[in-house]
Amino acid sequence: MDLSSMIEGFGVVLEPTNLLYCLIGVVIGMLVGVLPGLGPAATIAILLPLTFGIEPVTAIIMLAGIFYGAQYGGTITSVLLRLPGEASSVVTVFDGHVMARQGRAGTALGIAAIGSFVGGTVSIVALSLLAPVIAGFALAFGPPEYTALALLGILLVATVGNGGRVKAVIAACVGLLLATVGRDMFTGAERFTFDSLSLADGLDFVPIAMGIFGIGEILHGLEERNQAAKAPAKVANVWPSLADLRQASGAIGRGSVLGFLLGILPGGGATLSSLAAYAMEKRRSRTPERFGRGAIEGVAAPETANNAASTSSFIPLLTLGIPANATMAMIFGALLIQGVSPGPQLLSEEPELFWGVVNSMYIGNILLLIMSIPLVGLFVRILRVRSTILAPITVLITLVGVYTVRNSVFDIALVIVFGVIGYLMKKFGFEPGPLVLAFVLGSLLESSLRRSLLLFDGDPFGFLTRPISGTLLLVLAVVIVLPLARALLRRRAPERELESSDV
Repeated sequence: MDLSSMIEGFGVVLEPTNLLYCLIGVVIGMLVGVLPGLGPAATIAILLPLTFGIEPVTAIIMLAGIFYGAQYGGTITSVLLRLPGEASSVVTVFDGHVMARQGRAGTALGIAAIGSFVGGTVSIVALSLLAPVIAGFALAFGPPEYTALALLGILLVATVGNGGRVKAVIAACVGLLLATVGRDMFTGAERFTFDSLSLADGLDFVPIAMGIFGIGEILHGLEERNQAAKAPAKVANVWPSLADLRQASGAIGRGSVLGFLLGILPGGGATLSSLAAYAMEKRRSRTPERFGRGAIEGVAAPETANNAASTSSFIPLLTLGIPANATMAMIFGALLIQGVSPGPQLLSEEPELFWGVVNSMYIGNILLLIMSIPLVGLFVRILRVRSTILAPITVLITLVGVYTVRNSVFDIALVIVFGVIGYLMKKFGFEPGPLVLAFVLGSLLESSLRRSLLLFDGDPFGFLTRPISGTLLLVLAVVIVLPLARALLRRRAPERELESSDV
């Protein structure tokens, strides 16, 4: 690790402009977490056009702040209103709202703030130490390795992520199909363009992202959002006692490690990490019956894990150029818009950007800790604004934003089409994340695969002759076979029980 570059990164973060945008990102993120249904991916998609007039490092610092700020924002309504603003805060409802009903809302919010800060900080330190090592290792990657990595990333998102696996695989296949629209990069032949000049260069990432995550989420939110106002619990005794801290310390430590590890995995992310951390704490507890009845570990573990995961998910993006989840795909798109290609060369070619973004997370986590409690009252008031007022304003901003990217009326039509598609996907239980991730990775997969086959003279077994690509394909095979084996064993278990009962 180059210490001089890391120290220079702190100099970049401490510039007044970057500090301001870090603050803006964290505040917007907390606001997004409070508002149910919007989410950081949708917000970043809507704000993508605004990053054009900003320096790359400043833009990514703001977008990163939105991501990890949203993780804590969802906690506020989970505890006070039993209304999770973020998917990763659903688990917090189980014990957090019970604590609020017991008059311990301040303790729940306080321990969540401390856990989020510790989890985020541990993850940032680990990111600072591991990212340069991974980037150096990734320099050995060629077309075969990127082919295997892209395949593994798409499949993990489809099998490890939320929702039904079959639906996730279907969504990923649609994303790969959309990535083939336009001219063939090797032959120049047009594919799925229907003789339209607007489609000749392929589909642009911004209209797809803003449509599916922006318009789609807004339409679905209008249909699903509960309009009944709920009286928030009173907040008192904000900071937890020493006894509470001792009781939650183990959960915070384990949640930090688990969240960091699961955040690195494609498809892992904050939601899976919070679920896994809660399940682990309940399983290892000597009194599991306390969980769901106001156990402080049931708040500390998931809140720590989701913040740790939101930070560690930057590792595959910045070092390998592989977005680990839907929000990372949005930030990946923002980097490409700025003319920055994330991957192994980023650390050597753009050290100011790399270390500026990483070090901004230290500042962002401190800002979160300082602002989390004083802004609770403001965020609860914002919840009372009717969605029928917020939604039209957001849609208008989205349409104007997508037009300003290329001054194209076709892009406005495209964002509306994908908005309807995004709404229908949510309505019928299809997660939009796999589609967008597969679209982002589709061009990398196709170009790497075809270059690899040229390298191997058309022999697909050539992938197995290289250590890295062979290992990645072995992991890919395990990811495919393991769920099938489990399903087969579950089917056979009832049959064996039936046979034994007959005997």
